[in-house]
Amino acid sequence: MTVDRPSDPRLGVLHVILTLGETNSQYNEHCLPMVGERDLSICTYFAPQLTPPPEIALFAGDGSLPGFFRALRAALDAGPYDVIHAHSPHTGFLVPAALVAWRRFRRLRPSLLYTVHDSFYDYKLRNQAMMVFALAAFRHIVFCSHAAYESVPRPWKGLVRGRWRVIQNGADLDRVDRVLAASSPPERDRFTVLSVGRLEKVKDPLALVHAFARGAGTDDRLVIVGTGAMRGALAARAGELGLEDRALFTGLIPRDEVFRRCAAADVFVSTSHGEGLPVAVMEAMAAGCPVVLSDIPPHRELAEGVDFIPLVPPGDVDGFAREIRRIRRMPADERLDLGRRCRERVRARFALPAMHAGYEDAYRELAGREVASMEGR
Repeated sequence: MTVDRPSDPRLGVLHVILTLGETNSQYNEHCLPMVGERDLSICTYFAPQLTPPPEIALFAGDGSLPGFFRALRAALDAGPYDVIHAHSPHTGFLVPAALVAWRRFRRLRPSLLYTVHDSFYDYKLRNQAMMVFALAAFRHIVFCSHAAYESVPRPWKGLVRGRWRVIQNGADLDRVDRVLAASSPPERDRFTVLSVGRLEKVKDPLALVHAFARGAGTDDRLVIVGTGAMRGALAARAGELGLEDRALFTGLIPRDEVFRRCAAADVFVSTSHGEGLPVAVMEAMAAGCPVVLSDIPPHRELAEGVDFIPLVPPGDVDGFAREIRRIRRMPADERLDLGRRCRERVRARFALPAMHAGYEDAYRELAGREVASMEGR
């Protein structure tokens, strides 16, 4: 039975996250767009890097366990909430552990929801152990993609039997459009290859640097947005390959600037070996940028049923170089058409309102305002 939602009071949701910053997807996708639609609160483990709008109540940790538990207790005391939503293995472990210690677990467990935001094999062993605890402890489990669910080892799938569903990540096309409409038209003076993501081994950014060196022209540009442990090694390798004047490492930049970079690029490349359902890829597509992706299950989920998103085996530097070269040789109007098709793919299948609708259903079931089986959705 579906409720008459407009007459319902707004849902109260406490999001428990590690960090609150410019690039935090839980803040950008789950909180900001829902201001005015839900009564929102955020509890963080680390000290926030920004101040949310006044409509969002903030309970800030300080990067320590005592600081986080103080913030969480204050957040819970400020409740009640229809949903307590944890977004990482760390918070998925710490929230139920704290509730048990405070003798609140039995009472609050019906409101607990945990989202798996990445594929299981992409987590470090410690985080996998914490996530297994969360899968057992939380009342309802959401996977951000079908690939994320399928990545969970069979024994652990048994922990969530009857309590799980897939709600695919979505891209905020409205925000992308607002930013680009208020910006100057992008300059396309050089063929530009773009990548956005953490500079970590699992993302394999070295493969991208080598593929660019082999597949791009002498006047082309490589732009890598993000930071991480491999930034120094990447810059050094770019220098060894003679790319000092053609490779730009921006570090972390404001999210709106990321959208402008995507709109100005000729192709977005992800060489990643592990993802959940990558929002950065979807945002590039939403900005009208063609994409070349590694052939991993989450990317297959994005490309399923279409023939304009090339998939390259992970680690295949020559394969990525070939795709960069192929798109570089396309006439400009053909690349623009390819970008429009990518945008339409996101609009039709991976737009943020569809994700919000999925979570609205899950939240209302937790709140007892709608009753249905969750498994396998």
